[in-house]
Amino acid sequence: MEQRETHVVIMRAGTSKGIFIKEENLPKDQQERDELILKVFGSPDVRQIDGLGGADPLTSKLAIIGPATREDADIDYTFAQVSYVAPKIDYSGNCGNISAGVGPFAVDQGLVKVEEPYTTVRVNNTNTGKILVERVEVENGKAKVTGDYSIAGVPGTGSEITIDFSDTAGSSTGKLLPTGNTIDKIDVTGYGEIEVSLVDAANPVVFLRAKDLNLTGIETPSQIDENKKLLATLEEIRGKGAVLMGLVSDWKDAVKEIPAFPMIAFISPAQDYSDFTKGKKINENDTDFVSRLMFMQVVHKTYAGTATICTGAAARIEGTIVNEAMNAKNRGKDSVLRIGHPAGVITVDALASKVGDAWKLNKAAISRTARKIMEGTCYTVEGR
Repeated sequence: MEQRETHVVIMRAGTSKGIFIKEENLPKDQQERDELILKVFGSPDVRQIDGLGGADPLTSKLAIIGPATREDADIDYTFAQVSYVAPKIDYSGNCGNISAGVGPFAVDQGLVKVEEPYTTVRVNNTNTGKILVERVEVENGKAKVTGDYSIAGVPGTGSEITIDFSDTAGSSTGKLLPTGNTIDKIDVTGYGEIEVSLVDAANPVVFLRAKDLNLTGIETPSQIDENKKLLATLEEIRGKGAVLMGLVSDWKDAVKEIPAFPMIAFISPAQDYSDFTKGKKINENDTDFVSRLMFMQVVHKTYAGTATICTGAAARIEGTIVNEAMNAKNRGKDSVLRIGHPAGVITVDALASKVGDAWKLNKAAISRTARKIMEGTCYTVEGR
């Protein structure tokens, strides 16, 4: 069997790790492209032992970077969530953390005009058709790696990368509030009717109250992932929310057709809890509210960047479950909101306003760090 050579870069971007590939290095035919991508990652295999994937939803991600196809962008970026349990690649949404690596990648690969000390990269995310504006610190013609900015869930510090997502309202559904409502109701097996808020900014998310599922809202990842009944209930709610959003016709097909998006999060008011990675205490006053996010049918061990944007937007829309939880402690008065997640706190600078009967996302920005870990050739076996 012959081995194919594909140039790749592995980057830690935000709290995720992904493989970055230039579009020119992939087959043009979509089926051939997907087959190669699966081989690069070693999917499907729960260990991804024969590829570069990390056998976790947060480390089985791909960024495809190519020339801009819009006049108002510098580059195109396509995100792919690669399953390790099935031969499935989900292109239905974006990843905010992986997005943080796109600007630095473009700078280092000479894909954009580089300016020091900062280069602004306008990124066309082809998954959503939205523009992301990234500000990258540059030193000696390359994206700077070192700095004093830290993010929960990543050891050490790095150079701050800011990403403006304010153009991403209605990323999948065309509307910030897909149903036009701040509250919708879903009939859930074993619970009856519960209330949810369906919001679409950067990526669509289904929000519900933790207490409505008899949860505290500060559960650890293992407490959630080991509760199979709870996982099934959360997937049912996610699927039925996807139906209301018009993303799937039958909620039972959501896990197969759109396993990544929408995401689902359960929300609770600010309270004390401990970071599950180090045991550090997160005080009630350190957050505006607390959230646990589900991604690819398991709990996200930190918090997705796009979900951070969507959660921030939801917090600013009066009447949503997130807004209710934030205001339970009379919080969120500053533009920068603090979301408590399993590994700490993530911030988002979000503002929204009501224009007539509709809500508009005025501001939505997060800061991340990223760095290149490896650049080289990935060898895949043809015909396997």
